[in-house]
Amino acid sequence: MDLRKLKTLIDLVSESNVSELEITEAEGKVRIVKSSGAPVVMQQPVAMVAAPAAVPAAGAPAAAPAPEAAPAAPAGHSVKSPMVGTFYRSASPGAKPFVEIGSVVKEGDTICIIEAMKILNAPAGHSVKSPMVGTFYRSASPGAKPFVEIGSVVKEGDTICIIEAMKILNEIEADKSGTVTKILSENGQAVEYGQPLFIIE
Repeated sequence: MDLRKLKTLIDLVSESNVSELEITEAEGKVRIVKSSGAPVVMQQPVAMVAAPAAVPAAGAPAAAPAPEAAPAAPAGHSVKSPMVGTFYRSASPGAKPFVEIGSVVKEGDTICIIEAMKILNAPAGHSVKSPMVGTFYRSASPGAKPFVEIGSVVKEGDTICIIEAMKILNEIEADKSGTVTKILSENGQAVEYGQPLFIIE
């Protein structure tokens, strides 16, 4: 992947609500992670060694620094998160955690919950989802008439919005015919991959 494309991806992540982006191409795989607006470098922690308390007398040779201890590798099987999201130890606040240290678990047991996207009271009907990360626009240009309104009848293949990604305007088409009953994103709002944009019934 060339440096200009990589810089564009880094700028896209830093200017959006996206916290992590992973792209796989023929040349290789790139993963960009953002935390508090700054890139994160993931390293294994190194154990700290205390400095000697005594100061050598003048003229005495200085002692060699103590070697750093190697970090201990965790024993057992490591369970990794299958997605980016918020980790919860229990099903609800105040509920008993699924597992504690020392709990015996078997394959298939629930050990935690990862909340990947908040969809509370998901509306009925067909959800048209964003096929990419970008900025949502309801019309072709500022001040122009929106592609659709609530109550608009659309056919499969009709343009219903635009998502700008990496300075490219991508027309998003309805993937089902019907009536637009809900518009779930605001004009100019950053949207995530798979985020519901419209409900069509």
